[in-house]
Amino acid sequence: MKIGFTTSSFRQFRDKAKIVRIARDCGADIMEWSGNVHVRTLYDARCAKLLCDAAGIGISSYGSYYRVGAGSAEEWRKVRAIAAEMGCAWVRVWLGTAGSGKTDAAAYRSLVTDARSVCDDAAGYGLNVCCECHDRTYNDDTDAFLRLREEVGRDNFKTYFQSRYRKKEYDLDRIERTLPYIGSVHISYSEQRREQFPKYDGAYLDALLERLLLLGYDDNLLLEFTYLCGYYGVPSCMANDMKKIKERVGCK
Repeated sequence: MKIGFTTSSFRQFRDKAKIVRIARDCGADIMEWSGNVHVRTLYDARCAKLLCDAAGIGISSYGSYYRVGAGSAEEWRKVRAIAAEMGCAWVRVWLGTAGSGKTDAAAYRSLVTDARSVCDDAAGYGLNVCCECHDRTYNDDTDAFLRLREEVGRDNFKTYFQSRYRKKEYDLDRIERTLPYIGSVHISYSEQRREQFPKYDGAYLDALLERLLLLGYDDNLLLEFTYLCGYYGVPSCMANDMKKIKERVGCK
């Protein structure tokens, strides 16, 4: 298992070299570069790759904000080019602009058509298309994702797993039913203070990690939104979280 973090944790500053230094000092294996602040152009992508290569850190994925079913072909080609430039295997995308229960038939057909198109294009560059697991997108429900994946019919169409830390049984069931298609796991850890994690619950986190390990998950595990590190650039917070995660999953 490769463990690292998303650069979306560092929205408050843009110094890519500083972010990579923190990643190196924390013992990160990989990084997911975010498209909303840090990597928006091919030049940004080249800089990020050079910094990571020098630090011995892999780039697991490009965290784009491309909306499948609502984006343009030009927008997608730009996303794909940036991901390919960084040499990562995964491109994160978002499914549509509404939750699965509010996606009408026309919007669903657009999702299927566009997903097939971007997956076919991505395959030519050795890229997997990985859907953000989030509220207010079509990937807000396990059955909805599995239905869409079957209809899209592309092997490189995958999903993230990301808990909202509210419904443990739902989370555990989702892990079991989507495990073959999970490309990356986003996990918010002990300094999380965002809306989906109103209070720290170590037992909840441990239950999710235990289920992933029990089922043999061995891909990317990415920390995001470590609070003090993200807002104030305090690397000790990220280092502590990285250490806890590595101990929990048995990595050194």
